[in-house]
Amino acid sequence: LQTPRTYCAANTEDLEAVIDHVHSLQPSAPFMAAGVSMGGMLLLNYLGKAGRDTPLMAAAIFSAGWNVFESVESLEKPLNWLLFNYYLTTCLQSSISRHRQMLEELFDMDLVMKARTVREFDKQFTSVMFGYPTIDDYYEDASPCRKLKSVGIPVLCLNSVDDVFSPGHAIPVEAAKQNANVALVLTSCGGHIGFLEGIWPRKCTYMDRVFKQFVQAVFEHGDKIFSM
Repeated sequence: LQTPRTYCAANTEDLEAVIDHVHSLQPSAPFMAAGVSMGGMLLLNYLGKAGRDTPLMAAAIFSAGWNVFESVESLEKPLNWLLFNYYLTTCLQSSISRHRQMLEELFDMDLVMKARTVREFDKQFTSVMFGYPTIDDYYEDASPCRKLKSVGIPVLCLNSVDDVFSPGHAIPVEAAKQNANVALVLTSCGGHIGFLEGIWPRKCTYMDRVFKQFVQAVFEHGDKIFSM
């Protein structure tokens, strides 16, 4: 890091800079974006803020966490904490410990390194870094479900209802129905960025096939699709 600043699921400044830069290089080229997991949350939050004012033609979102409150609650269940939460927390701590000398001027790094859940890490570090009064303010701002109604371009969203990072009951099905730009595809199984198929899964997953078909449809038949 060159400055004491990292990232969060609600801050889309870096994504906006990339999209604007790529568009400036090829302003007449068809332009799409895809986001996976937290990248999908960032992309959805960007689209919710931008509305129709984006150079993107369409977007594909895979395994996004729609409601951060529900996501962290799911991850804090005993088995999920053991399998995922603690490991993810240590990864987050490791990613910033390399820059401790720069960051400890702004944060109580000893307290940050004592976090045992993602929620505790976000409370002591992420929400503080981005100026949120409380962690609840950060989680509310970071939840894409609250911005879905403002999405102004065609978006295909793929989630599995057995995803511990985005539990099925928190997927905004009714909100998606209210926006004609949003197609929400749900599978009964697939986990988080899994979507493997068959007894002996091959390299190409259901997610891969959906992504390829959607991108091809937009690039080759976009005019027809958007006029429907």
